[in-house]
Amino acid sequence: MHTALPVSELFLLALIIIFAVPYLVWRLARTDYYAPLVVVQIVGGILLGPGVLGAVFPAYYETVFAPPVIGALNGIAWWAVMLFVFVAGLELDLAQAWKWRGETGLTAGLALGVPLAFGALAAIALLALGNPADWIGAKGARWQFVLGTGMACAVTALPILVLFMQKLAVLRTPLGQRILRYASLDDIMIWAVLALILVDWDRVTRQAGFLAGFAFAVVMVRRLMARIPERDRWYAALVWLAACGYLADWSGLHFMVGAFLAGAALDAKWFGEDAIDRFRDVVLLAFMPVFFLSTGLRTSWDMGGLTAFCAAALLLLAMVAGKLAGVGIAGRMLKWGKGEAWVIGWLLQTKALIMIIFVNVLFDKAIITSSAFTAMLLAAVGSTMLTIPVVAPALKRMEGLTRKAG
Repeated sequence: MHTALPVSELFLLALIIIFAVPYLVWRLARTDYYAPLVVVQIVGGILLGPGVLGAVFPAYYETVFAPPVIGALNGIAWWAVMLFVFVAGLELDLAQAWKWRGETGLTAGLALGVPLAFGALAAIALLALGNPADWIGAKGARWQFVLGTGMACAVTALPILVLFMQKLAVLRTPLGQRILRYASLDDIMIWAVLALILVDWDRVTRQAGFLAGFAFAVVMVRRLMARIPERDRWYAALVWLAACGYLADWSGLHFMVGAFLAGAALDAKWFGEDAIDRFRDVVLLAFMPVFFLSTGLRTSWDMGGLTAFCAAALLLLAMVAGKLAGVGIAGRMLKWGKGEAWVIGWLLQTKALIMIIFVNVLFDKAIITSSAFTAMLLAAVGSTMLTIPVVAPALKRMEGLTRKAG
């Protein structure tokens, strides 16, 4: 390899690999049914990283993904994931959740609480069966690892759920809107628990100041958004997003917590449903593949591939069984029809991006190790790949389900 290539050329070469390889695999192998493009991109990031292809061809990895290139890619990845989380917050429909508050609260609570408990038990098992230092990061406490793992097993990937329901042609149906209500309410709890995990008692004054200032700023920004022309709202929203991300990070919380809050504070109607869909699609197409690659570069097989896969299998079992059990209990209490809880539970167990984003934050803050990060990443990929093959046949057998609003 020519190690003297300019950084700009290496950066563009890295982009060619990032965009071309997963797309060609997805298109030529026709994996869309069990592995949508987003899943292929995540897996591609793992394979292209140092633990797999980089280990086989170290010269390739050290040349193409030199430190300056990784630095440039990380900058794009940070902004990409901030935009993505911002849209997830923007799509929260609290009005609909309030309208159906009894059913929504019960279902969302059980859909989050039961898999959280299952995931926490899986985390305790990992600590008991091995060396806790293999799982808990340098700045993490035992309770942070257990709670963080539990919440990672409980999350629902709202943006990917939207894409899957579009693919299944149920997004705009009463069933799709129900599922969005459950996932939206859980999204709030996900980021609230993350903020709790990340509380830095040495910087608690800054964090309290951020939250108080954010509450005041929301009132002012909402007034501004309601008054400015529609064409200016996206520009104002991006400034608002960057400011919230910066101040959240400065306070000791993660910039992604700020990004979610920035979106949740605004009303989707100010931007339009179609415009939000197009914006999310552009972010997924043009920016998020870089985030997937940067995530793959963080995977580690220090404990050995078998251990990582065994841990991932345990977490996958906890997250799927926990989600199905939680939604199943809700279905019994609400007297849902046969098979209804099965379909909803499988859709809500989709992890993909939000779990990956969540565990990236835990890794950034040294609450989990690279080995724990790798196991959780593999579990998230497995969870997402199971969704469409399980749900698509079930929906064909229950055609009337899509018309049930609650």
